[in-house]
Amino acid sequence: MRTHRIAVVPGDGIGKEVVPEGLRLLAAVEKKVGGFHCEPTRFPWGSDYYRAHGVMMPEDGNATLKPFDAILFGAVGDPELPDHLTLWGLRLKICQGFDQYANVRPTRIFPGVPSPLAGRGAGDIDWVIVRENTEGEYSGVGGRAHRGLPIEVAMETSVFTRAGVERVMRFAFRLAESRPRKHLTVITKSNAQRHGMVMWDEIAADIAKEFPAVTVRKLLVDAATTVMVKDPRSLDTIVATNLHADILSDLAGALAGSLGIAPTANLNPERQFPSMFEPIHGSAFDIMGKGVANPIATFWTVAMMLEHLGEQAGADAIMRAIERVCAEGKFLPADIGGKARMAETTDATISALG
Repeated sequence: MRTHRIAVVPGDGIGKEVVPEGLRLLAAVEKKVGGFHCEPTRFPWGSDYYRAHGVMMPEDGNATLKPFDAILFGAVGDPELPDHLTLWGLRLKICQGFDQYANVRPTRIFPGVPSPLAGRGAGDIDWVIVRENTEGEYSGVGGRAHRGLPIEVAMETSVFTRAGVERVMRFAFRLAESRPRKHLTVITKSNAQRHGMVMWDEIAADIAKEFPAVTVRKLLVDAATTVMVKDPRSLDTIVATNLHADILSDLAGALAGSLGIAPTANLNPERQFPSMFEPIHGSAFDIMGKGVANPIATFWTVAMMLEHLGEQAGADAIMRAIERVCAEGKFLPADIGGKARMAETTDATISALG
């Protein structure tokens, strides 16, 4: 039997609730499909750990995680702590430390899930957004001087390296080439940001020559928001910078019905380090402890993790089960129009495995 070691970091808020539901589904998939076993090891890192130890994760946390085959992550963020402290102290420390430069965020409207777009349903949105994940606007370069004085200054520097842009661009082109439509939309803001964004455009044009089967479209990020709303079928695979793709993928999740169904893979494509998989909905402290969080994003995240681990049959089984539960509509969570509690949605998804 194939065994995969999974590091489990539930983190904060509803991450502590949806990750156990994802593991429950994962165990059911193992029994249903057979041939593999995922061995989870839990780590209590996050904001509660910070309150006890003064850090979000131990200094040698990445060294602890490195031997694992994958990382299943919940959420990070706490209303009592600054967001930049929690994010940089845990999630970004893992992403940058393990060079997880390709952030992949698929979006689709599932049958039975209402979209806020009038007249749109299953099939109208089927996108994959590729987000450069280790540099750009979130590189962490900058600083503040003269704090508290009238002359105080803050500098946030976006860092774009040719190597960084080329590798994520090639990843996006390969992904687009593997999908039926073979279409890639490159999103920048090169009309106003005339250095880094112009380099993005130039590199995209160069890399496109290596992929003649892929049709390329270029959009400015502000225009992209309009296209996502008014002409969603014109989009397929999308690549953008760290900040732009972060914002656009949240919009994409909302247009597909809810952030509660949106997954993420933080990939190190060369597999020199473990990749990390997480739902994108955040810690959602307003519903924490109520048992009503939507676990579907975590289920899709688990499917992406299994696909990465080479367990395609298990990933496919999860996606079919999600589609069945959504289409039937009886056990949908509140954020996508239902009344089911979190555990009921999990039970229904397990039953839908067949």
